[in-house]
Amino acid sequence: MDNRPIGFFDSGLGGLTCVPHLMKKLPNERIIYFGDTARTPYGSKAPSTIRKFSLQISDFLVENKVKMIVIACNTVSATCLYDLKERYPDTPVLGIIQPAAGAVAENCSPSNRIGIIGTKVTIASHTYEETILKQNGKLDIFETACPAFVPLIEEGIIENDIMDLTIRHYMDDFILENRIDTVVLGCTHYPLIRSNIERRYPDIRIIDPSEEIVSSIENTLKKKEMMAEYPETENIFYASDLSENFVRMIRRIFMHSDVNVEFKNLDLEEV
Repeated sequence: MDNRPIGFFDSGLGGLTCVPHLMKKLPNERIIYFGDTARTPYGSKAPSTIRKFSLQISDFLVENKVKMIVIACNTVSATCLYDLKERYPDTPVLGIIQPAAGAVAENCSPSNRIGIIGTKVTIASHTYEETILKQNGKLDIFETACPAFVPLIEEGIIENDIMDLTIRHYMDDFILENRIDTVVLGCTHYPLIRSNIERRYPDIRIIDPSEEIVSSIENTLKKKEMMAEYPETENIFYASDLSENFVRMIRRIFMHSDVNVEFKNLDLEEV
């Protein structure tokens, strides 16, 4: 038993999409979430910069006595997972790419045409493709970067023509030319536009890493006998810039949930 919270972090608000799945499956667990909203997006930054930011945030989470670090960001998972594992040998560190890649490898067949969409850094790393093919080398994988999605989502530009036109811009030719039938949402922001994508491409199967990561969290907690029984804290959501958009998006994501939310602004100089 371990009643300490689980630490989540992301470049912004996208990693919040993991939390409802966790709360539904593991209701006794509590989290400390950090969204680096002041420095988002990470997807167009240099890997060295992403690494610096990620180590800074993870140090903060460890100082706040989390029992596990969940990298709720595909860009960070693609660039810094092993750096964080090395830095915190006594704290389990989970990336979000490996569980989703495992789901693709297990549930797709050579007849499927699998498209990965993500940030520039995630796509350039080819981490999804390499991880999937290590487990199932018979699959056809195609990748494309969609860099404008995250800034639009962070600004709350979701249910409108601008987002729909942006989806068409990045995905229409990609899906048509490669005959894609399965799409992996390779950024935790993207579940927030999942309904937009499904409206545009109703026959496409969607694989959401924000859902897949929860099974890995549960398995790790059980293996290490770290499941919570009596939560000691409420869920706390930190942001480097506690903007109106961040607060509004938390409320949107948890609209139909009984999750308790405590807002705290965190000055980066204090991290």
